[in-house]
Amino acid sequence: MPRALRILLSALLLTALASSISAQFRLFGPRSPRPTTQPKMRGASAYISRQEPLKVNQSVLKQATPDNVHVRVSLPKQRAYLMVGEQTAADSPISSGKAGHSTPSGNFSVLEKDPDHRSSIYGDFVDGSGRVVRAGISAKIDSAPSGTHYVGAPMRWFMRLTGEGVGMHVGILPGYPASHGCIRMPPDGAKLFYDSVKIGTPVAVGD
Repeated sequence: MPRALRILLSALLLTALASSISAQFRLFGPRSPRPTTQPKMRGASAYISRQEPLKVNQSVLKQATPDNVHVRVSLPKQRAYLMVGEQTAADSPISSGKAGHSTPSGNFSVLEKDPDHRSSIYGDFVDGSGRVVRAGISAKIDSAPSGTHYVGAPMRWFMRLTGEGVGMHVGILPGYPASHGCIRMPPDGAKLFYDSVKIGTPVAVGD
């Protein structure tokens, strides 16, 4: 076989061998890592328990009078119940006292009803134009800054339970205990309870 032909055949064989090795390396060799999918971040609201809205049993509610109703409040369940005997006329979400300001447990009665109550402890100092100068402070501790006056936090449909100011009223319901001791309720729940109870209506707060 001529020398030139042998050299050409050798070159062709080497080229074929190199191509085969390269193909095998691509097939079985290290692979570039696949891009990982980052888990979706959950919004803060996803960590807040979602409360069932106010539930009303109309047939029981029709039997309710200020003389035959009583109220039960479950702190673990964060619910308030308007009761006629052992029947539930209304079942409302609540937000009770947070750590350090827990809602007292026990047997109480409605001491006062005020449809447009204002807190004497928690509120804001506002100036003549209504601008808040200091927010979320106690009027009993802080003196009013010059040129301001104190405006207590609104407590619509307020039902007082203790002499210290704990009561049931309209408030924000974040899905967990968050108040300074009062029992916050949604507007429709607070109005329904307010209209159904009287001074002296029993209120049991606990488990």
